Amino acid sequence: MASSEWEVLLTRPTDELIAADLMHDAYRGCINLGPDGRDIEAGSSPSMTAAQLQEMQFDELQYVIPGYVAEGATLLAGKPKLGKSWLVLDWCISVAIGGYAMGSQKCKQGDVLYAALEDNARRLQRRMKQVIPAGDTWPERLTLTTTMKRTDDGGLAAIRDWARSCSNPRLVVIDTLAKVRPPAKNKDNPYEADYRAVSPFLALAAELQLAIIIVHHTRKQDADDPLDMVSGTTGLTGGVDAVMVLTRDGQGTILTGRGRDIEDIESAVKLDTSGRWSLLGDADEVRRSRERKLILEAMKELGEAGPKDVAEATEMKADNVKYLMRKMVQQNELEKLEHGRYRLPQ
Repeated sequence: MASSEWEVLLTRPTDELIAADLMHDAYRGCINLGPDGRDIEAGSSPSMTAAQLQEMQFDELQYVIPGYVAEGATLLAGKPKLGKSWLVLDWCISVAIGGYAMGSQKCKQGDVLYAALEDNARRLQRRMKQVIPAGDTWPERLTLTTTMKRTDDGGLAAIRDWARSCSNPRLVVIDTLAKVRPPAKNKDNPYEADYRAVSPFLALAAELQLAIIIVHHTRKQDADDPLDMVSGTTGLTGGVDAVMVLTRDGQGTILTGRGRDIEDIESAVKLDTSGRWSLLGDADEVRRSRERKLILEAMKELGEAGPKDVAEATEMKADNVKYLMRKMVQQNELEKLEHGRYRLPQ
């Protein structure tokens, strides 16, 4: 199969390499060594007393995308055509060049593997041209591939081989999970099949001490909690370190995240026509800012008005309007009159 400078084909290693990997993993599991061959932390056994745990020294959690993606396995889900691939491409380039993800999150430079398994080399080149300014050199530390074997058929070994070939591997993106997950076994129930699809990435990320992002889809039905929209069973969300969901409503696009180690995330983000994502800020604050703008526009039209009048004019909930108008009075954006009426400051 032909390759180009934008495509790296990851091939299955020889039988000798597979055997060596199995022996290495088995040996490391027996004596509890890390991937660098040293004893994990303070002990050589996975069991410990609470007193021993108290004395152990751990490195601080390392973020690959500060505040958003930490070392470990992260599942990123969203509806088709919402911009997930543009988002992970932004993250990949930002890490590869040590730049700013989403326009504001400074990343530490490192090596990146982006498996764009639903794309081809031509489409990848076009996307890169859109997001990288003309004349800039494209990053050497970003490896691109449009093919990868399934996780039970050499895919994990290929990622491991790539990481061993780099000086500082920091990020792997699998886009999408459906392309690499093992076929379901007849005896598997849906939860077991989903858990088995993502749990190998959890172990591999810990072994290689990097971040692995697995791109997935959400179901059609909405939910009060965006994380409940991930397509499949809770085996997917329970088998990774963190889950992030990209959603869009009438007020914009929200990136919601939750994980074992990261702080809860609910950020307003925006995708522009060039394919670049930008971080707008905390979703609640951005939403309130937009709602305040609607209220001010309504007040310009209405003159003096009460919350009910403004709610009807803006099609917002009356309770939300009443709360925001009181806040706007405190910040001198509105002036309160008698009988529950308001107007713009004179």
